[in-house]
Amino acid sequence: MKEGNIMPLVRFDLIKGRTQEDIENIMKITQEMVVKDFHVNHRDCYQIVTQHESYEMNIMDTGLDIERSQNVLVISITSRPREKSDIENFYADLANGLSEKKLVEKNDLVVNMTINGDANWSFGFGEAQFLTGKL
Repeated sequence: MKEGNIMPLVRFDLIKGRTQEDIENIMKITQEMVVKDFHVNHRDCYQIVTQHESYEMNIMDTGLDIERSQNVLVISITSRPREKSDIENFYADLANGLSEKKLVEKNDLVVNMTINGDANWSFGFGEAQFLTGKL
């Protein structure tokens, strides 16, 4: 497996009120795009959803005049380094996939990536599996 093909950890922050089906579909589509654009095995899936009261999320537009609604979705990804083209493809594919299924309008999608390395992961038992050679 080439460097960077290990899963990212994906966190979803959204305002309470969505259906279970919608949340599961958001997670499913996101994983499909992770597999496609980051060349990750489909079983490498680490996702966490946190739902908030509307007053607990204040997602502005950084001066870009982007309208936000109560359906705003923030996706935070912790990952090994990725190719710039893979990141750009992921952002576009994710926005298209979610909007096509009427889950999130493109103006309501905010994505950020935090890059880390092998030493920053333990998958259990207090071991650094990437460093020990288990992964």
